[in-house]
Amino acid sequence: MEATRASPSWKDWFEAYGPKLLLCARQWTRSLADAEDVVQEAFVRYWRHQRELPGDPQALLITSVRRAALDLARREGRRIAREEKADGGLEEREGIFEPLPGDGDERRAEIEAALQRLPEEQREVLVLKIWEELTFEQIGELLGISPNTAASRYRYALGALRKELKPLSYG
Repeated sequence: MEATRASPSWKDWFEAYGPKLLLCARQWTRSLADAEDVVQEAFVRYWRHQRELPGDPQALLITSVRRAALDLARREGRRIAREEKADGGLEEREGIFEPLPGDGDERRAEIEAALQRLPEEQREVLVLKIWEELTFEQIGELLGISPNTAASRYRYALGALRKELKPLSYG
């Protein structure tokens, strides 16, 4: 990560870390387009104002992505409330993961649905641990909780997913 901080090219850094940040942003947004906007906003803010700050750049970016997503959710919530008052409808939520060919798409939908049913606190820790590859200490710092609480939420999330998702049978 330190080598990327010294790199003069924002394009190289964004190519390397953008997909992980996008996957992380998807848990906090309603669509892929919203997640892309959130990541872009967070990255531009980071690159212009925060890249010289001490600390882990990935943690700074994740915090920025989370804040941008929460801001977007608040704006969207207000917009949706206005539309509902005016008899507007809600659009269908897009999938988190890329569609898979054949029967894999059904499994993807099962996993996404199971993830959405997790309590937000557990889902958030699960995504940060698995897709962002953060330690429990980093997750705790990012979310303002203890590392032990982060580890507990992660274990509870995995346990809930194990109970809900049937193992794949091969053969």
